[in-house]
Amino acid sequence: MINILAAEIVDYFYAFLLPFVRISAFILAVPVFSLAAFNVRFRIIVATALSVLAVELVEFDSQSLGFDSLITLILVQIFLGLVSGFILQIINGAITVGGQAISNSMGLGMANLIDPTLGNVPVISQFMVILSTLIFLVADGHLVLIQILMQSFITFPVDATLSLNIIYDLFIEWTPLLFTGALVLALPVIISVLLVNAGLGMITRSAPALNIISVGFPAIMLAGIVIIIIALPGIVQRIDGFWRQGFGTLSNFFGGL
Repeated sequence: MINILAAEIVDYFYAFLLPFVRISAFILAVPVFSLAAFNVRFRIIVATALSVLAVELVEFDSQSLGFDSLITLILVQIFLGLVSGFILQIINGAITVGGQAISNSMGLGMANLIDPTLGNVPVISQFMVILSTLIFLVADGHLVLIQILMQSFITFPVDATLSLNIIYDLFIEWTPLLFTGALVLALPVIISVLLVNAGLGMITRSAPALNIISVGFPAIMLAGIVIIIIALPGIVQRIDGFWRQGFGTLSNFFGGL
């Protein structure tokens, strides 16, 4: 009876450890959960709760598992969790780059805020990242992530072999969103501000006595704010599309491994 009980404890420990490592690495890298507002204690509680739920989905022979194999599986789970979190961080990066381009076009490139996750970013980028987080939560993105993470233990078991070629192909296909997504978000506002700049240039040309430095900068900044307000519904729609595309990519990533 003691030997049977010890074997069961070992099986449950391995069945809990490997999902816990993957989930912890995922929470460490994925947007929203990686914010500084979620301290280490909260992340450990969430990872532990999800790991307990994932135990029933984990099936592998722990009796024939050697120490070197265990270390290899742990490293694979850490790498897999970090890569899957990085897939969604590309969306935050695209939004930040787009906000930075808008800030530069409005003359607010030097107006920066310290973001705990992104560093020193312009105020428009900070606004768009906050907006993106709200869209993520309103769309139940946190629940979708938990669902995808739980399903990953079925589509890609903890003892499965990881193919680096699939990850390489995914990065080649997915990382361009960092620039194309930023361009899609920022281009309408940049073009509108450029037209405002052209109009101010013509006004200055026709009235040389007008001080373009004292009049142009407030006018461009005010026009940029108005343009952002007008373009806000389209920006929200595009950010929502980015998140949905990211969820689909993450789901396909676990299904194709």
